[in-house]
Amino acid sequence: MTHFAKTLIGVGLLIAAAGALLLLSGGKLPWLGRLPGDIVIKRENFTAYFPLATSIIISLALTLLFWLFGRK
Repeated sequence: MTHFAKTLIGVGLLIAAAGALLLLSGGKLPWLGRLPGDIVIKRENFTAYFPLATSIIISLALTLLFWLFGRK
């Protein structure tokens, strides 16, 4: 059970670090959320945003990180 607890703490620290980087960047990452493949639907009183490409990129990066740190 201690391995699971350490994993949860590690994931929490990674998420906190990513949040801190985004907060400190102050919106200076113009490519994040505006990649080709991100879908934006704008209507008169409605806007829907589906960040598909951004989600795939983040998923690939996290998969690579977990794979690298998970190897023994």
